[in-house]
Amino acid sequence: MGNFPSFVIAKLLRFLTRLRGGGSAFPGLALLRMRPDVLSETLGALPRGTVFVSGSNGKSTTTTMIASLMRAHGVSVFTNPAGGNLPQGLASAVVGAASVTGRVSADIAVLEVDEAYAGMIADALAPDWVVLTNLQVDQLNRFGEPENVYRMLRDLAARARVGVIVNAADANLVALGAEVAGDGLRVEFIDLSSDALASAAHGVVAAPLFAEAPERLPGDSLATLVSTEGQRATVRVDGTTFELDLPAPGLHYAVDAALALGCLAAVLGKPIDLDAVGTAMSAGAPVYGRGEVITHKGAQIALTMMKNLPSLQVNIDAMSHSPELVWVAVDEGTPDPSWLYDVNLGPIDHVDVLTGTKAWQWAVFLDYRGIPYGQVIEDSAEALAAVRSMALERGVTVSAIVNYEQMMLIRRLAGYKELEGAR
Repeated sequence: MGNFPSFVIAKLLRFLTRLRGGGSAFPGLALLRMRPDVLSETLGALPRGTVFVSGSNGKSTTTTMIASLMRAHGVSVFTNPAGGNLPQGLASAVVGAASVTGRVSADIAVLEVDEAYAGMIADALAPDWVVLTNLQVDQLNRFGEPENVYRMLRDLAARARVGVIVNAADANLVALGAEVAGDGLRVEFIDLSSDALASAAHGVVAAPLFAEAPERLPGDSLATLVSTEGQRATVRVDGTTFELDLPAPGLHYAVDAALALGCLAAVLGKPIDLDAVGTAMSAGAPVYGRGEVITHKGAQIALTMMKNLPSLQVNIDAMSHSPELVWVAVDEGTPDPSWLYDVNLGPIDHVDVLTGTKAWQWAVFLDYRGIPYGQVIEDSAEALAAVRSMALERGVTVSAIVNYEQMMLIRRLAGYKELEGAR
């Protein structure tokens, strides 16, 4: 089937799925069935190539930051919505951006890719650059041991046509960088000062080191995270110091910002515009569900993701005080929440509402920790109504700790049909 009928059908499917509320990967899946080579056909010949962003956590935020910084420097960017990092999600993003003839108008593609599917995506679209955020203990039901993820990321890095950029605060990525550099691949890195690393109680929460690694990679860093406090970070790039606004507080967001600046310097290969960086970072909203604050009938709800142990821990580490109204919503999207027993809940001294099919497992965990909790409301719509009433009555923001599936459901219930904040 030619491009025109394929894209007309895919765009019609996109229109119909959006009518029912929210985005869907189904149009992309349909397009891939009709045009298996659609990713290489539409994105393979962009003038500035393709950047893949992968890792255990931070992929969405880093991808968004890179795209924002490049746009601020006059580069036209194609990217995929956060979370749409499987082949069908990437193809769905193409459906939305391409013309009915299948043409994507952009200079560069900056794509978040899932670790497990990165090789498959690279088979369809060879990356010029690969940016790796971290290697952490992730979803054991998907990946098993972190060594498996190391192999996935190493194999992805080896496919880069120009080079790979790693976070050198993660010893696993230092080992990975040294390994692929030994095969002749260009390896660049960003670094963290000891002060920046000490700003979070648990540091960067890297997985235990499963490979031999040098103390550091040779050469100079593309960017160095000098310090971070709250929603501010100081990053040094090629002798220039940048004071950045972060989308949310926490060392992990500052590391993402340093990676984004390092990628900008490596890919564009020209001096970075200080004013453009400041504008791009200060205007950048949090990626949906990652420090995002949504509004529902007058109540504000701050969404904190618990994708895995490290993601929850670094978000808790970034809390500056005990939240006043806490809502935990977790369902079968987190098949095995036993890793909760390794989490340090820090300033969280109570939970007001527990929601979802895993609510009672959270209740047992909180009892074990001696932390009081209030209502257990398994239905998400009922729970949303309850926490909204509490928030308005107390005049506070709801601090919602959610897994990915509950985050998506809560956003839809609150009227957020789009992935990037629009209602």
